[in-house]
Amino acid sequence: MIHKLSDVQTVNIAENTIVWQYVIILKGAVIGEFCKINCHCFIENDVIIGDYVTIKPGVQIWDGIQIEDNVFIGPNVTFTNDLVPRSKKINVGFDLKRTTIKKGVSIGANSTIIAGIEIGEFSFIGAGSVITKSLPPYTIWYGNPAKHKGYITENGVILDLNFVDKKSNEKYKLINNKILKDD
Repeated sequence: MIHKLSDVQTVNIAENTIVWQYVIILKGAVIGEFCKINCHCFIENDVIIGDYVTIKPGVQIWDGIQIEDNVFIGPNVTFTNDLVPRSKKINVGFDLKRTTIKKGVSIGANSTIIAGIEIGEFSFIGAGSVITKSLPPYTIWYGNPAKHKGYITENGVILDLNFVDKKSNEKYKLINNKILKDD
């Protein structure tokens, strides 16, 4: 469903995706199925968004951003795509930096993602964080600048820096880039 008060110029939106009012999506964007794009969002041309992605209100997704499947982007998350942005009058050359948000990532409200990085699979970024570098998979980050604070499983179990579940005290381990219970 595409709301009649949105401006959707692309034909590359898969079935069952919902676009709320006051959203602008430019013609080159590619958006997967079962996505939810909330009000007051802007999506530029050179953008790829996977399936089952939720984008909350007030998010702008600029050229060079790729978002894989099952990603949550909280309200007012800010992406950048140029490390040295300048006014058009004094611009010495736009240098597009590509950013990839891997599958299963959650980005908290009002976080800022600096251009040219990769956020690893299932990583969790706390609200208001500033991400200045690529993040490994299954990690938890928050703060300004964001610091590594723990790990997270694919099912959302939060672990401390020693791979221990804070609620149950169960131990986990990292094997072949996946977090599994330590038997």
